[in-house]
Amino acid sequence: MTIDPELLRERAASALLAARDRTRLLTTCVEHPDLVAQHSPLMSPLVWDLAHIGNQEEQWLLRTVGGRDALRPDIDSVYDAFEHPRATRPSLPLLAPDEAHGYVAEVRGRVLDILERTPLHGGPLLDSGFAFGMIAQHEQQHDETMLITHQLRVGSPVLTAPEPPPATDQIIPAEVLVPGGPFTMGTSTEPWALDNERPAHRRLVPAFLIDTTPVSNGAYQRFIEAGGYENPRWWTPEGWAQVQEHALHAPLFWKRDGGQWLRRRFGVTEPVPPDEPVLHVSWYEADAYARWAGRRLPSEVEWEKAARYDPATGRAMRYPWGDEDPTPAHANLGQRHLRPAPIGSYPDGQSPLGVRQLIGDVWEWTASDFLPYPGFAAFPYREYSEVFFGDEYKVLRGGSFAVDPVACRGTFRNWDLPIRRQIFSGFRTARDADPEAGA
Repeated sequence: MTIDPELLRERAASALLAARDRTRLLTTCVEHPDLVAQHSPLMSPLVWDLAHIGNQEEQWLLRTVGGRDALRPDIDSVYDAFEHPRATRPSLPLLAPDEAHGYVAEVRGRVLDILERTPLHGGPLLDSGFAFGMIAQHEQQHDETMLITHQLRVGSPVLTAPEPPPATDQIIPAEVLVPGGPFTMGTSTEPWALDNERPAHRRLVPAFLIDTTPVSNGAYQRFIEAGGYENPRWWTPEGWAQVQEHALHAPLFWKRDGGQWLRRRFGVTEPVPPDEPVLHVSWYEADAYARWAGRRLPSEVEWEKAARYDPATGRAMRYPWGDEDPTPAHANLGQRHLRPAPIGSYPDGQSPLGVRQLIGDVWEWTASDFLPYPGFAAFPYREYSEVFFGDEYKVLRGGSFAVDPVACRGTFRNWDLPIRRQIFSGFRTARDADPEAGA
């Protein structure tokens, strides 16, 4: 199917502008000291992320796609994420906030001119406006990173949500059977899919059962109260070492106050809501909870089959609800509520099998290592995915409330170290089904 190039241009421009609106919000809601400070050695100063966004846009859209002369080749090294670990970035000769804002604005103005003049065909970078979609996704990914920095920041609140997320009082089953059989994982047709999502390939998946919703705070509290952080039997050796070394006793940002658990959320301390998905847990914590519950984490292919498989047609859809792009009725995305929605929310976004909240709310840890698909080809650069492949990183799926729809789909793959807790991560559990369960 041929897509109208003007519609493609409009889609690319809209994605770029939406990302910039969010970047501007995240970097203008705090004063100069908070922009240049490093709020955690795990994260960059906000002003580094800001200029890095502009530098990536300059390198790929201004220079590579547009063929224009470099604006600031002198800062390429400063904003190279692979050359400088996050902990060392405050010592670099960073652009000052005003200069960084001016730089990204100048780059964007020139890029929009290039978008108007560039044919969106003629090679992998140009076809369907891929390069522009890649940069919109890159900016939104750094916006999520900056939102993590805001969560780590100590001080009075600077971000507010206009309204709480929707809740539901529907009674739904605790788990759903996903029938065994073949499944097409990944994509070869999604125009802005990144290299690690490709190519589409067939997988044979035995039947399994998966939680209808992510694990809630209330359920996780029962794990804590049962001595989950005190018993090594639930933990891998590496996970137990983390518990002991860092005196872990609850998710990050939780603290006990008398008879209740409190959490800090973007500068606000509040009681932990029992009906929200648990947030800020590491892979080790998710895995330990699953073992304690007599279950396990789903594999990546199980997660994707639960999210995309339509038993009526046997095909894999773009999203749990179908092929149409996400709307506010489908999922909690885009920093709209600054928190996960209660478990069971978004019935319009459930899969044909009845699994809910697979997209948005919390990134979900899976049991799988981050590995390439059969036939993987690095594009447009090895450092996006290939250098991370191996057993060091675990895959997360589904996106969180902090993810924009442009950087979230049924095939999208995220990955991180199993120790990470500052990310907007949660999980759901699974278990094997009867081998005779329907194919």
